Amino acid sequence: MPVLTPAQQQRQAVRLAQAVPGLAAAYLHALGRWAGDPVLRLLGLPIVTECYRSPERQDELYTHGRTAPGPVVTYKRGGESNHNRLPTPALDVAFLLADGSVSWSGLLLSKFARLMKAADARVHWGGDWPEFKDRPHFEVLS
Repeated sequence: MPVLTPAQQQRQAVRLAQAVPGLAAAYLHALGRWAGDPVLRLLGLPIVTECYRSPERQDELYTHGRTAPGPVVTYKRGGESNHNRLPTPALDVAFLLADGSVSWSGLLLSKFARLMKAADARVHWGGDWPEFKDRPHFEVLS
């Protein structure tokens, strides 16, 4: 499993501190279970890519697949996303691979989603949504 540099560890801590306590706890529990499994460890390291997102950043992401190149990444404009609140009830996850690259593999995310949902029954995974599949997205709604 890849090891985070001290700077990467600090970024992870800052991002996770933006999350509501229940979501942060579920993520840390799932991460611990992932790291404790010798097979899963070989697949990569789950990392939080984003928690809080400013409305301006949300609007910028909204342009993807519309007026900016690339696929659509969100259907929410600035102020409409759960990422736009502090503390945030939402976080996005990807995987740091052994070669240093980052993966948003649906297979890896589905495996991690099972651990997240087992850690806290309030966790909702964007990969379960009926219309738009947002596999990196996890949230806890009150």
